[in-house]
Amino acid sequence: MNEVLKKIGQTGIVPVVVLNEVKDAVPLAQSLINGGLPCAEVTFRTDAAQQSIAEISKNFPQMFVGAGTVLTTEQVDRAVDAGAKFIVSPGFNPKVVEYCLKKEYPITPGIMTPTELEMALGFGLDVVKFFPAENAGGLKMIKAMAAPYTKMKFMPTGGINPQNVREYLQCDKILACGGSWMVKGDLINSGNFAEIEKLTKEASQIVKEIRG
Repeated sequence: MNEVLKKIGQTGIVPVVVLNEVKDAVPLAQSLINGGLPCAEVTFRTDAAQQSIAEISKNFPQMFVGAGTVLTTEQVDRAVDAGAKFIVSPGFNPKVVEYCLKKEYPITPGIMTPTELEMALGFGLDVVKFFPAENAGGLKMIKAMAAPYTKMKFMPTGGINPQNVREYLQCDKILACGGSWMVKGDLINSGNFAEIEKLTKEASQIVKEIRG
């Protein structure tokens, strides 16, 4: 497994962030670091994503910042140029996966079915995103798919919250969980970084309780 993905596994929970304003990137990253989760998946859903990743990477080189919702190879290049240490996509796009592997960029594509999981195995991947996790069957579905594919690890995202994240993290097939409850848009847009830090600390504590 790639060293970056190993460190994501050690973090346990990856905050999935949507940034509409570049000015929010640095205070958000500081809140996540202070809260004990020095990791973020900044989604490429907004125009501010690329520059936000660049600001986080420049100011906090120790932070594991990646790009999420990456749909094209052009976005891959923009994300990596900005300092993204890993790439996450919502679905399995063979072109994007192949491109990342050729460039030796850590890529975690999204899957929902055994067929997509086998595609990931065919590319030599050992970690996939399971998305949208709760809508696609949650932990029961992951365990069912993991049974015949024993070496695959999962990063479930979508519907993960403080009420169900413990159960996910207790499963040895889960590398880490993607979650947005500690970085909700209204908290970021209102500049309530103190609340983000508080929620992040609570999330970090859950990881410590379960994984030590």
